[in-house]
Amino acid sequence: MALSEVYWDRHIPLPKLAPVQAKVTVALVALLCFINSYDGEFVFDDSEAIVNNKDLRPSTPLNNIWSNDFWGSNLSSNSSHKSYRPLTVLTFRLSYLLAGGLHPVSFHVPNIILHAVISALMVDLFAILIGGLAYDTNAWLMNNAPKTSLLAALFFAAHPIHTESVAGIVGRADLLCALFFQLSFLTYCKAFNRGSDRDDRFSVQWVMVSLLLCAAAMLCKEQGITVLGVNAAFDVLLICNVNVYELSQRLLLRKNSLDVSEILRTGLLTRLALMGLGGLSMLYARWRIMGTGPPAFTEVDNPASFEENLFLRIVNYNYYYSLNAWLLLCPWWLCFDWSMGCVPLIKSATDWRMVWLLLLWCVLIGLISQALCSQDSQRRRTLTLGLVLLVVPFLPACNIFFRVGFVIAERVLYLSSAGYCLLLAYSLGHCCYRWSKHKKLLFVPMFALLCVYVARCALRSHQWRSEQSLFTSALSVCPLNAKVHYNVGKNLADRGNATTAIKYYREAVRLHPTYVHAMNNLGNILKERNELIEAEQLLSKAVSIQPDFAAAWMNLGIVQNSLQKFEEAEQSYWNAIRFRKKYPDCYYNLGRLYADQNRHVDALNAWRNATVLKPDHSLAWNNMVILLDNTGVNKKIKHTNKDT
Repeated sequence: MALSEVYWDRHIPLPKLAPVQAKVTVALVALLCFINSYDGEFVFDDSEAIVNNKDLRPSTPLNNIWSNDFWGSNLSSNSSHKSYRPLTVLTFRLSYLLAGGLHPVSFHVPNIILHAVISALMVDLFAILIGGLAYDTNAWLMNNAPKTSLLAALFFAAHPIHTESVAGIVGRADLLCALFFQLSFLTYCKAFNRGSDRDDRFSVQWVMVSLLLCAAAMLCKEQGITVLGVNAAFDVLLICNVNVYELSQRLLLRKNSLDVSEILRTGLLTRLALMGLGGLSMLYARWRIMGTGPPAFTEVDNPASFEENLFLRIVNYNYYYSLNAWLLLCPWWLCFDWSMGCVPLIKSATDWRMVWLLLLWCVLIGLISQALCSQDSQRRRTLTLGLVLLVVPFLPACNIFFRVGFVIAERVLYLSSAGYCLLLAYSLGHCCYRWSKHKKLLFVPMFALLCVYVARCALRSHQWRSEQSLFTSALSVCPLNAKVHYNVGKNLADRGNATTAIKYYREAVRLHPTYVHAMNNLGNILKERNELIEAEQLLSKAVSIQPDFAAAWMNLGIVQNSLQKFEEAEQSYWNAIRFRKKYPDCYYNLGRLYADQNRHVDALNAWRNATVLKPDHSLAWNNMVILLDNTGVNKKIKHTNKDT
């Protein structure tokens, strides 16, 4: 496929580097941006996906990762998140094995290296999408846009939106997905590395390998299947050189008959059929694995999806899209969580935020019209494929096909940001072409933007080093987010600052009056401070809102026991055990209640249940020894001491 160098590329004020030099440069920039996160702590979702996930332990059968979700819960459970990412969990297990335990460095370093590798591979991906697909006589990929692809890859390497995916360990799912996404696309391109001028020659083997890599991407994160859409668009627009605008004009105006034979001759339908069958097979397998159906999310996770008015629901979805676009354009206001009131719903068409929706669609329509109607084939190809790379990977997160469990998630923009960086590099390159006499001056804003990106990455990745800095940084971005205040309060309480923690817990409850976890934690602190009446009120409200909240039932029982409401306390403990069968701490507290009432046999049975469920429950063992000693049952004392 003979292609000429992109005409605006030579005007970009960057050196023309050899392919290896370009990739090394991009990888070094990627490392520079995120290297300071290498020794960070386990933060936020890492607690569930890494620290508390038994699938990472060598003692857990390896087969469990194929039947459990990303968080370690069985996929058949109704409480499962249904995130099926076994290959990602396998790499977590490998990190655990190599480090000999839960050492954060062994989990952070692979993330940083993965981002550097992905950024380097972006040079080839951008080269194909911008400059077209061409190979030299040695079957090496030719880069017809060396400067533009380098600039786009540098922007990708340093974009601050990637911080959550790189500095947050659970972001490895996005990184591995992106890596296999790239490999699937590049492998699909290899199918056209033909030694013949015949248009219908392509390698079925490489197409099948591309499908296998797509499946691997999907086993790292569900978003991976979108590479099939990118491959299909690439095939239609670049390999078959279909002009969508001209094609639509022919169909609508019927000026000329559509030459279907020309398209058929390229083997396009065969390749699309292979990808379609492969994609449907993957989706079917994924649906079967999911077991009980899609996950159940609550209104606080994604408020717009619970809006009954269809018009307002669509409006709010589009508002979410505009916020995602803004984060790509101006990645300054970044937050670890955007739920629970962080983004208030638009309730009427007169809301001033409707302006952002209109602006988003004006820009998109403008880009699409330029992409489809331009007479310049290079410009048309770059804009169209840039939009494809921007939009297609984002489709699973846009609430069109199914409800998602978030309002905004910066990590889902990891792949879509590649499309944005491509369009940004094209825009700057075109400016350099238009004002070629001043292209050296244009180097200043280009370099300044890259420096701002690097600085913002360094600052944001530093905030991700600890939960204290991560949660505190969110207060200025999402002050209406109850979960932010809850996490700040929890972190303060864990560090022993109960007085300040109470303030943040109260604010979380004020912002979200049905926030049962905040009520439970606040009730616990008040219980320790002997403010029992308010603690009982909070915990009673929590279990009335969520009757199956086992921890709140147990804590309510402790408070009621302290208030000498023994019958109510006993009922609360049994409610906790009813909703959580294996609850050793609750059996221990139930035993204390029975001991206070001199119900020694019941107390002994409760503590024995605690030790059966948790053999190293030292408090239960100790209380059994004391009880048996005080009641004079010497034989049982001897037996219990031996077990201890």
